[in-house]
Amino acid sequence: MSEQIDSRIGGEVHEALDGATVSVFCGSLAMMLAAGIQLEEAVHLMGEGRENARIDLVSRALWRRIAAGQSLGDAMAATGVFPRFALDMVRAGERAGRVENVLRHLATYYDAESRIMAKIRVAVGYPAALLGVMSVIIAFTVWALLPIFADVYEQLAGGMTTGSFAALDISVGIGAVALAVALALAVATAAAFFASQTPGGVAALQRLLEHLPMSRAALYRLALARFTAALAILVVAGSTTEDALADAARTVGHRTLRERLDRAHAAMSDLSRGLSLAQAIDECEIFDPLYARLLTVGSRSGALDTTLEDLASVFFDDAVDEVDHMIDQIEPALAALITIAVGATLVAVMLPLIGIMSSIG
Repeated sequence: MSEQIDSRIGGEVHEALDGATVSVFCGSLAMMLAAGIQLEEAVHLMGEGRENARIDLVSRALWRRIAAGQSLGDAMAATGVFPRFALDMVRAGERAGRVENVLRHLATYYDAESRIMAKIRVAVGYPAALLGVMSVIIAFTVWALLPIFADVYEQLAGGMTTGSFAALDISVGIGAVALAVALALAVATAAAFFASQTPGGVAALQRLLEHLPMSRAALYRLALARFTAALAILVVAGSTTEDALADAARTVGHRTLRERLDRAHAAMSDLSRGLSLAQAIDECEIFDPLYARLLTVGSRSGALDTTLEDLASVFFDDAVDEVDHMIDQIEPALAALITIAVGATLVAVMLPLIGIMSSIG
């Protein structure tokens, strides 16, 4: 039976678990551990569900490995379906004997991340669908309506004059340009939407969005939220603040934020300066001044992990707001693009008539 489960994990559910599923898994396991249930029994209970549920199949494979003596982190790694970040955090929690706390933080982290990823998919999926419809309309106008108007104009004018024929060529050219632009944007947004369905595609899409003016702030907030959540988990797992900063920085792919984090780590490593985590973050302008002060207060009061967790939640909320703002900017931009495209095709339809009227006059 175990081999059959491993085979199904290697086949049907071999692709990485999405953030929502990882959140459910970590949250459920943390809740069972908090209730005093031993790890092996807790994982076994999670596998006693629906026969085809991915989380049940994964839990059964985990149970077999844990029963054989593997740690939770090693068992999760052996399945090949958990994100690298989750594996690193669970192993850090095992070393510090704080697996339950780490799992609870991971559940919060992946829940927030999955919500933001869903919004980003909407942000690229909505334009893809709208641009696709617009391309069909423009193509119909260029290839179906314009020939009809050309026949009508020819009948009205008793034969297309040279000027009218030139005007018709211009109309077809305008329509073709509008169609090409719409198709190019539709293909690009559709590719971005399909890329957002895979972890590798999401990473590539985020690198692209980092450089676009309307999405730059949203991607920075998202990267900051991830870093802060990772930092909170590492502190909870018992890492020193310097090591926690270095390890959390490795999870960041955002170029600007990564550069600031590298400077902060260098400042903390400089023994001649002896900066604390809060001081280094404030000096390198990683957090806004208000949040940097909150971190300082939390560090001095001995509640650094709680403060970091609260700040991560705030940054995730800020990232959601920024993504919503990005979506709000996309909608009027698309409306303007559609207006221009439709206006261009209408002008294209009218140009031959203008040519005919000028020839008659």
